[in-house]
Amino acid sequence: MSTKVLSDKKLDITEVFQSIQGEGHYSGIPCSFIRLTGCNLLCKWCDTTYAYKNGESLEINDIINEINIFNNELVEITGGEPLLQDNVYDLIDYLHQNNNRVLLETNGSLFIDRVPEYVHIIMDIKTPSSGGYTEGYLKNLPIIKKTDEIKIVISNYNDFKWALNMCLDNNLFDYFEKPILVQPAFGILNEQDLAAWILDSKVFFKLGIQLHKYIFGEHVRGV
Repeated sequence: MSTKVLSDKKLDITEVFQSIQGEGHYSGIPCSFIRLTGCNLLCKWCDTTYAYKNGESLEINDIINEINIFNNELVEITGGEPLLQDNVYDLIDYLHQNNNRVLLETNGSLFIDRVPEYVHIIMDIKTPSSGGYTEGYLKNLPIIKKTDEIKIVISNYNDFKWALNMCLDNNLFDYFEKPILVQPAFGILNEQDLAAWILDSKVFFKLGIQLHKYIFGEHVRGV
């Protein structure tokens, strides 16, 4: 990978690290992560509250150089909410030029129309009980790609029913190439209950778990 990147634009960064991808359809694959600082939703069960503020301002070329040390093709930009920072689009462009496969995890509340086609979007739609619920995701459903993915964190049966009805109402089961991912809120809902609800629903849901927490531990950062 090339390390020659010519950008002095800056982003507020909480951490840059590599790990085994713990969530979504790339779960289990080595991945580098760029966690941007700042969030606009502040969900009740957020496990990265440390990313809300106090990030370090880094130039994009320094971020790329850190990523190149890990030498992983797969790179995820996450947060917080990465689309809050306008320079994220420059970071995306440079990662693409750097021959990285770019994943972007967003909470869906901000318009994704500027995200390039080559980026794999993971839209983490918040349930009403999350404390971060917004209907902003509705404006993104008409433009999100069939190859992207939807993730919904579930804390109870009401969340599950809401997710089921939302997907049915918006025809999401037929639209996406990959199944809709439902993931238990860690430490709040057990996987067995969610699995039973999926089986009863008879729809194209996929059960997701936070694999990295089972490998490295619940409270370890940078994994």
